[in-house]
Amino acid sequence: MIIQRVVLNSRPGKNGVPVAENFRLEQSTIPDTVQEGQVRVRTLYLSVDPYMRCRMNEDTGSDYLLPWQLSEVADGGGVGVVEESKHNNFAKGDFVTSFNWPWQTVAILDGSWLQKVAPQLVDGRLSYFLGAAGLTGLTALLGVREKGHVAAGANQTMVVSGAAGACGSLAGQIGRLEGCSRVVGIAGTDEKCSILVSEMGFDAAINYKKGNVAQQLRELCPGGVDVYFDNVGGDISDTVISQMNQNSHIILCGQISQYNKDVPYPPPLPPDTEKIQKEKNITRERFLVLNYMDKQEASVLQLCQWIQEGKLKVRETVVEGLANIGAAFQSMMNGGNIGKQIVAVSK
Repeated sequence: MIIQRVVLNSRPGKNGVPVAENFRLEQSTIPDTVQEGQVRVRTLYLSVDPYMRCRMNEDTGSDYLLPWQLSEVADGGGVGVVEESKHNNFAKGDFVTSFNWPWQTVAILDGSWLQKVAPQLVDGRLSYFLGAAGLTGLTALLGVREKGHVAAGANQTMVVSGAAGACGSLAGQIGRLEGCSRVVGIAGTDEKCSILVSEMGFDAAINYKKGNVAQQLRELCPGGVDVYFDNVGGDISDTVISQMNQNSHIILCGQISQYNKDVPYPPPLPPDTEKIQKEKNITRERFLVLNYMDKQEASVLQLCQWIQEGKLKVRETVVEGLANIGAAFQSMMNGGNIGKQIVAVSK
């Protein structure tokens, strides 16, 4: 069977900025027959995520992320429909998802890699299983619950950096749902800040490209910061940490400002910021969703319930066509989209 797939064409280098040309669309073939335990799936949606930048390097800098190989198919989160199955758990027509979905139009996968999903849980929006009801939503929810130490009635203030991105836009809303009394986002355009406040229930948002971020934080968080959902690292995080309260908590989700730099993960803090962290007893622990998979099912159901009730607002940027996934990746890394970046492969 002839298929289309996207392979890693070149590496940007550890300090380079990814471009669409780092990926290449090509024709390939897969077997016409499915073996025992396998499932043939047609790809519907693929997820494009910041962590994938690390997989473009020969050394990802992480013990749980494998590098993409040159001229080999890339992979990540995906959703599709079963076309043929020789696995007891799946039948033709089932909708399935996986964290290790190849970037190709049709694939034959080991059934043990797949999870069945129910479209009615997300009102038929299957792409949500790659975002708000998938790994992104799990990252936000489990991050807040496991590392944020949010307590209803405790009058806590949360700040979210990268707040208009896939994870940040959910994390702020979840912080509110879990009990934070004030949520402030940091984003890179006035449009993003406006959406955070008008659509997603943030109390305020700061455009870090305008004005003095430290001063704006002092005005918008007069009681200091109790919970910081950190998606970016770098100077923005240093500024937030300088205004955090005693015994407060950093949810270390991502460090996108550092992904094009040859630094360890998580990047070390500058000495002055590290001194503040230690003196104020601020927790800053590496957070990995895969360590909490025993809570996955209940957490996904909670996310779906919030979506159905309208309590969790979802934003997606959907790009049509597998051929455009490289451009979608470049746009995402440049902060050009609001919410989750999705590629619709076929419908």
